[in-house]
Amino acid sequence: MPFKGKMNVANNVSYEQIKSNMAKGNFKTYVIDDSQYLMAFESFARAKETGWGKNIDLATNFKNLIQFVIKNTSEDTIVYFLHHTEITNNGKIKAKTLGQMLDNQLTVEGLFSIVLLCIAESDGHYFITNSDGTNTCKSPMRYV
Repeated sequence: MPFKGKMNVANNVSYEQIKSNMAKGNFKTYVIDDSQYLMAFESFARAKETGWGKNIDLATNFKNLIQFVIKNTSEDTIVYFLHHTEITNNGKIKAKTLGQMLDNQLTVEGLFSIVLLCIAESDGHYFITNSDGTNTCKSPMRYV
């Protein structure tokens, strides 16, 4: 990742471990890579469970992490949620989620002030910063 300097890394962490580390407030930058796998790993860990309760837990655990970050980090703290994307049936690019609750009742990208999409082209990698109607990208206007 293109972040300056050495980074402290915690691998294979849970929602609660992430929240606990952020609550300490030791850092001004956090990177959750790949945040989509938090849902995927929880889904696999609970694969034998039946019923809607599991899917509700998957959605609310992810939503609760985002809300925790919003409510419990200082204004000068930056949290990067790196996430895989998927193409919907109508051809739009969005954050990949599990189940329909996050898509139909929330729209994950709506909780973030900046949503970037990295694309790879033959001459390099680029960020899309604003939506053209086919994605959920957004970024604040830059004043010079």
